[in-house]
Amino acid sequence: MARYINPFTDWGFKHIFGQEITKDLLISFLNDLFEGEFCIASLEFKNNEHIGLTEDARKVIFDIYCTTNEGRHLIIEMQNRMQEHFIDRALYYSSRAIITQGQKGEWDYELMPVYTICFLNFEDAHLKERKFRTDLVLADRDTGQAVTDHLRIVYLTLPLFTKKEHECNNDFERWIYVLKNMNVFERMPFMAKNAVFRKLAEISDITALSKEEHEKYDESIKILRDNYATFKFAIKEGHDKGRAEGRAEGRIEGQTKEKKQIAQNMLKEGMAVSLICKMT
Repeated sequence: MARYINPFTDWGFKHIFGQEITKDLLISFLNDLFEGEFCIASLEFKNNEHIGLTEDARKVIFDIYCTTNEGRHLIIEMQNRMQEHFIDRALYYSSRAIITQGQKGEWDYELMPVYTICFLNFEDAHLKERKFRTDLVLADRDTGQAVTDHLRIVYLTLPLFTKKEHECNNDFERWIYVLKNMNVFERMPFMAKNAVFRKLAEISDITALSKEEHEKYDESIKILRDNYATFKFAIKEGHDKGRAEGRAEGRIEGQTKEKKQIAQNMLKEGMAVSLICKMT
């Protein structure tokens, strides 16, 4: 039995990063993610449910949505299974966080930055470079220079992070190594290097969960497994269908070639074209 919760279940992810009592874990991770760019002193969790702009518009629910002490808007998303339009989804979510900053009356369009951080447990074919971290910004196409920092999307493709424990050189790499592997750990690594990992071990210890928390976590695990089973079945069904269609196309192609050869032989024997058409 696993000692620590799986952080990539919906409940587990929010249990680690989405509570007031674990806010320091999220701050620590984000500061390591953006090290050298800015430092978050505090943050405030915001309502993660955004109603559409009209009655018919789709409601958006972020995994985690917060603002920093400097006013940055941060959306943190976790995606386990491949989605055809996940890149567009991340852009749509970011846009919604921009639109909500609009003000009635006189307004000069000043915006606060919106950063969306996406954990991906799969490789997205739309991200052409096969690398663990991809940062998207609004930049000049010719020079590559960023025009503004007000829209940024960071994709963390977990399958492409392959470092082992002893190869992690900084706390950001340690975070990713731990999150990717913690559901199989018997003991949390790096606790001697940074106290944040000691707290992570305490908050994610399955034996420390209350009965209610345990039930929610078990349900989250069930959903994760059901989704995985559905995903695997869809892939198998697609492969089976492809093989069946391939065999059928092969038979048709073979029959067509055979008829063509017969027609050519009949034509060589001097038979009328109209008769050949009827017979083949």
